[in-house]
Amino acid sequence: MPVTMIPELNVTDFAASKRFYCDLLGWQVVYDRPEEDFAMLSLGDIRLMIDGLRVGRNFDKTLTPTDRPFGRGMNLEIEVPALAPLLKALHAAGYPLYLPVEEKWYRAGDDEVGQRQFIVADPDGYLLRFAETLGRRPAVRARAL
Repeated sequence: MPVTMIPELNVTDFAASKRFYCDLLGWQVVYDRPEEDFAMLSLGDIRLMIDGLRVGRNFDKTLTPTDRPFGRGMNLEIEVPALAPLLKALHAAGYPLYLPVEEKWYRAGDDEVGQRQFIVADPDGYLLRFAETLGRRPAVRARAL
């Protein structure tokens, strides 16, 4: 399946963000421009760009590092084959979860789709929701009163 949307996140400390994504969570560098504090990252088929505020292009000139957390009101859902390796790495690093692991079922038409998920905040406060698919089941409909 071709990649159709790639989020680009402005970051205040490019090196810290790159360590978080690559060293801690296992993302790979597809390509980078270190002179611009920019990297295209991948986790399987997922793509994400990180771009340093001081060096890279900043579309909002009023945005400053004191405006954390970045990405307010949004979280990026990232489907992974298994949560366990990510949770193990975060735990070993003493990195806190923003939302603990939970199992959720969401209605989608006549079915429900399930996932195990957790949310972690990156160094700039962007919320990342990692999700492991649990499958589909028939939806339980509430009775009309």
